[in-house]
Amino acid sequence: MEPVPQHVRLARRAFWLVRLRWIAIAGVIMVVFLADWLMEISLAVIPLYSIAALIAVYNLTVLVLLNRFTDNNHEFPKPVVKKILNLQMSADLIFLTLLLHFSGGIENPFVVYFVFHMILASILLSPAESYLQATLGTALLTLMTVLECKGITGHYHLEGFVPADIHTECFYLFSKVGVLSSAFYLVVFMTSSISVRSRDQEEGYRLANIELESKDRVKDEYVARVTHDIKGHLAAIQSCLGVVSAGMTGPLNEKQQEFVGRAESRTKKLNNFVRSLLKLTKNRLNNQIDVHPFDILQAIDKAYAAVQVRADDKSITLSKTCKEPLWGIIGNATSIEELITNLMLNALKYTPQGGRVDLKAENSGEFLKIKISDSGIGIPPDEIGHIFEEFYRASNARKTEKDGTGLGLAIAKQIVERHGGQISAISAQNEGTTLTFTLAKKPK
Repeated sequence: MEPVPQHVRLARRAFWLVRLRWIAIAGVIMVVFLADWLMEISLAVIPLYSIAALIAVYNLTVLVLLNRFTDNNHEFPKPVVKKILNLQMSADLIFLTLLLHFSGGIENPFVVYFVFHMILASILLSPAESYLQATLGTALLTLMTVLECKGITGHYHLEGFVPADIHTECFYLFSKVGVLSSAFYLVVFMTSSISVRSRDQEEGYRLANIELESKDRVKDEYVARVTHDIKGHLAAIQSCLGVVSAGMTGPLNEKQQEFVGRAESRTKKLNNFVRSLLKLTKNRLNNQIDVHPFDILQAIDKAYAAVQVRADDKSITLSKTCKEPLWGIIGNATSIEELITNLMLNALKYTPQGGRVDLKAENSGEFLKIKISDSGIGIPPDEIGHIFEEFYRASNARKTEKDGTGLGLAIAKQIVERHGGQISAISAQNEGTTLTFTLAKKPK
């Protein structure tokens, strides 16, 4: 998974808060409507609806501001997003206080929503900023209570819900404010402690992931250089053995010919292994592929023709079904042709004589889907999850074919994923295997 920088995470939180506020606006409107019309609780409906409308305008303004500072990846300077987050949280507290004032003040049971606000602040902001939010919430709640209790501002009593004179009981009210305020700080302390540890771990994982990717790239570069050098030496050895085997350096007796033949055979297998390893490493190092529109039917036909002789040698029935119309796709034609060829050759390798290998291709929305099925030896159920790993070979495959690199399906997976698709396998031991892969028609 691609590591996510902190400023990107903060931006996502800012947008998430905007989406959450739309839900809150809808909730305010619904609660006011139900309380006024169905529960017949006396409310200052016009001020409450007006505040909801004001919150909507404010939320839209914040959204426009966020979109102005962001690009398509929600990336903008960390200080900017932190200011916007703090602004949103503080404004939300003010709006919540106003809503409470016009709907019963401290007697409104929704006063507990201050606690939810503290939880959100502790998750989204730093511990210091969260404590500032708790202090602001306490100050606003205390100010509202004092102004209502002393009669400085009007009190909008929830008639039919709570006793009429409760807002004048100063001792009760300030006791309630004190309890709520202590809850604010306790919630901030507990949530911030958990949130800070979570953020530290997340940042540690992100940095570790970056370091691992860097080391992995160094390893791949080293392997690419080494395998490239080995490939050159093997080519020279293979050439020399070919000269000796052909008798160009003089006649060989039967024993000498046997050992030279063995060496030549082993060298060819080793050369194939090095080529596969070099290809896999280069694919890992190169993040970009050369893509262009091409005819997928032509690639399938070429791959089918390339494996036909091998199928005939083993008396294996080879078939292909292409459900029209198969649209042209954008990709690397050479890689796709090689992918299909190698998967079919792999199927032929592990299918006994007289078996069958089938290829089916069809459109699937924005993807092209190709299935390659065989009636071969299958894959043990507990091993199928590993077959796309580098250097992995199923236990029954090692018994059937001693020579193999374990890189073929890993390379296939790389090619498919670089073309925006996925590859999977289903198999039944001694019955056969079906490999299914998709290719995006227009890779992003």
